[in-house]
Amino acid sequence: MLVKSQCIGNRVFGLYVGENNVRRYFPRKVETINLQLDHLLIQCELAPSFWDGEPEIHDPRLCLWLESKQSRESNCRSSMPLYMIPTGEGDFVLGFAMPHGHARERRAELEFLDLEFELENLETGAAA
Repeated sequence: MLVKSQCIGNRVFGLYVGENNVRRYFPRKVETINLQLDHLLIQCELAPSFWDGEPEIHDPRLCLWLESKQSRESNCRSSMPLYMIPTGEGDFVLGFAMPHGHARERRAELEFLDLEFELENLETGAAA
């Protein structure tokens, strides 16, 4: 799924997931998620408002990681697109989407991984 960082000035204050992604990938029973950020694994709490019109993740460690990555790319003046790949219930890998020239190939790869994840769930009987 594609998500984006949220910035105010030079600061990142969260990750915007989007309402459609919330409905598709985040069951209400999941109160926390695990995010793989490069070699770092963090657990983030999801606020009750996450399912009620505020599909955002706010975590200081996540924001610092995003700022360290974004400052090299854009000085954090605008939101940057990221990918968030589900790897299990409540588990995701987060990374930066490819530059514009590689967007089509990257989107195809993400769609393939998404379909692979859904197929895996169907085979194991887990809810998607």
